[in-house]
Amino acid sequence: MITKTDFSGRTVMITGASGNLGGAVVKKFYKSGSQLILFDRQPDSIKLNMPEIVSYPERFLLSEVDVTNPGSIEQAVIESLEWSGHIDILVNTVGGFYSGKSLHETPVDKLDFMIKLNLYSVFLLCRQVIPIMIDQSFGKIVNIAARPGLKGSSNSAVYSASKSGVIRLTESMAAELKHKGINVNCVIPGTIDTPQNRKSMPDADYSRWVNPNQIADVILFLTSDEASAINGAAIPVYGRS
Repeated sequence: MITKTDFSGRTVMITGASGNLGGAVVKKFYKSGSQLILFDRQPDSIKLNMPEIVSYPERFLLSEVDVTNPGSIEQAVIESLEWSGHIDILVNTVGGFYSGKSLHETPVDKLDFMIKLNLYSVFLLCRQVIPIMIDQSFGKIVNIAARPGLKGSSNSAVYSASKSGVIRLTESMAAELKHKGINVNCVIPGTIDTPQNRKSMPDADYSRWVNPNQIADVILFLTSDEASAINGAAIPVYGRS
């Protein structure tokens, strides 16, 4: 059913568009007929790695955006609205990971980095886009959490805290917006099969990991009309890990 979903006429804003997950999400929505607003700190990498998309400039707007900077986001959202006239779907794929030290050994700047990248960015993007969706009486938002956000473990306190915050933000927004035609959910991936993760864990069984395309399929479903009854959910997408 997901592969037949038609997003023609929908405008989809995707952050972290050049990343492993972001790129998979971009390609899924492109194939489903949507207009794309792509936010990234390295927009040139999108032009290099997605020639099938950039060949049709009328289908996408590419913006260099620092998602931890309120001014950068505000300006980009204004330009996006001028370009498209509406923003129907927001997918926040930007995120980062840090672990390896116990809390009392973790540098303060690592906490700042995790909170800004994983949590603050979601807050800022949603804060700018939600009023547009309220005016439209329609919107779909999907955030990316992580399994450590459900339960803390040793040596990953700041990462767990930042991703737990994403889940709580998602739940709060869903409660606030459920009567305004807006659905807000988050996805909780397991270990994602990426080149970076394979390099850092060379002895792991990659077949158990979840592929970015599989996560993108779930995101596509959550933003479809078929998922209109799902709101405030944290959907696990663990693969077989």
